[in-house]
Amino acid sequence: MAEWFGKTARPAILAASRSARLRHAAERMPLTRQVVRRFVPGESQDDVLGASTGLLDSGRFISIDYLGEDTTDSEQATRTVSAYLSLLDALAQRSDAVHTGVRPLEISLKLSALGQALPRDGERIALENAQLLCAKADQAGVWVTVDAEDHTTTDSTLNIVRELRADFPGLGTVLQAYLKRTYADCVDLSGKGSRIRLCKGAYDEPAAVAHRDPEDVDVAYLRCLRVLMEGDGYPMVASHDPAIIEAAGLMARETGRGPGDYEYQMLYGIREAEQRRLAGVGHHMRVYVPFGEQWYGYFVRRIAERPANMTFFLRALVSGG
Repeated sequence: MAEWFGKTARPAILAASRSARLRHAAERMPLTRQVVRRFVPGESQDDVLGASTGLLDSGRFISIDYLGEDTTDSEQATRTVSAYLSLLDALAQRSDAVHTGVRPLEISLKLSALGQALPRDGERIALENAQLLCAKADQAGVWVTVDAEDHTTTDSTLNIVRELRADFPGLGTVLQAYLKRTYADCVDLSGKGSRIRLCKGAYDEPAAVAHRDPEDVDVAYLRCLRVLMEGDGYPMVASHDPAIIEAAGLMARETGRGPGDYEYQMLYGIREAEQRRLAGVGHHMRVYVPFGEQWYGYFVRRIAERPANMTFFLRALVSGG
């Protein structure tokens, strides 16, 4: 089952995530929108703040993502910035908005949603928008992490991250272990004060740049994680894989890290019991909480990540939600 899913089902599902026709059809289906709530708590700021309050009250941390990517419209990029500014105003009112140590509150940014892909001056526009949001977040007591996207954006994204770090040294960034370049990026970016979120990778990348076999991805992940654990930064272990979670704990102890020196991260709606368990035994456990109207691509990539997610979706369709 796992081999069939990885080699056959996953590529087909990821292809569907890029289909405008399927996106329009899914967005019109009430049943689909009901099922999506498993992974996306809603489209509005109130929806995501309500879900976040429950997570924070349970001892978990949060990272909120306003969904959107591949923006080629400057007005849409401006709307995305406005949505984040409004969100940061709301988060700043919370008692768990702090300015020292590990921050329970975080936002995640996709640079393509901030204008990176605009045909004229896209990188400059994305950088300026990110600078504005980083400054606002710093005032609010909220961390910022820059998300990873497909491999064609990696150089641009990491160049912008390096520029942002000059003014915001606590800025986090995401590296995807399945990319063959990521070990070198971990070495380069994991210096003192760094925050690296290491995930396996959620895009359908060619074999020339990425490991395609799941076992090879696991090996690459652990190799990269070793670099982060042995480094001077704050590793963020973004995985739902029980083997990775166990290995991360062992690696942390081997490298002299306590529970407060790294964190686990999982997606909203996935492995809820394990999230609670990790938080309950004293680990930092952060939940990635997305919201917004552009949920289709995110949702389909979640189905593609794990056979259990696809099974959940199919059962929901059969049962009518």
